[in-house]
Amino acid sequence: MKEIIVASTNQGKIKEIKAMLKDIDIEVLSMKDVLEQELEIEETGTTFKENALIKAQTIANIVNKPVLADDSGLEVDALDKQPGIYSARFLGADTSYNIKNQYIIDALKDKERTARFVCALALVIPGQEPILIEETMEGLINDKIEGANGFGYDPIFYFPPCQMTSAMMSMEEKNKYSHRAKALKKLYTILKEIL
Repeated sequence: MKEIIVASTNQGKIKEIKAMLKDIDIEVLSMKDVLEQELEIEETGTTFKENALIKAQTIANIVNKPVLADDSGLEVDALDKQPGIYSARFLGADTSYNIKNQYIIDALKDKERTARFVCALALVIPGQEPILIEETMEGLINDKIEGANGFGYDPIFYFPPCQMTSAMMSMEEKNKYSHRAKALKKLYTILKEIL
């Protein structure tokens, strides 16, 4: 069985990636499974793709195995596409998502509410060109925090086709429509060809 190390400590992301790749004969491991100590990778890129590649390359250089990294976040049009690549560190890395989510809702009073989730995936296989994929999920910022599923900005991201926030969706619905699911579907197709 082949292995892919996911360059993330976010259990929510790892769970989604495992669910999407379960049909391929690949063992999905987290950084905790292969590194003795937690590694803080400085994301110095200016785009989601650049940051995903920095993370994947850094871990691949250490473990010399295929590494998948995801950089994703929320872009709110009326906030000049903020929080964007700073989604995890928006308003400070230790600020809870309840505070971040309420801040965004408050900042959009009487403003355009269009937004999107963006997911960039970088797959680095030692000795090969990196594979980069980017997908989006278009929606609106809800006027209140709703839903108990998901993580991060899911409770304020309203997805019109399902008439609910991302945090109200089941894992099956999320794996059908989300930015990460779309990117992983592309990756799935590529992996089936190269394995």
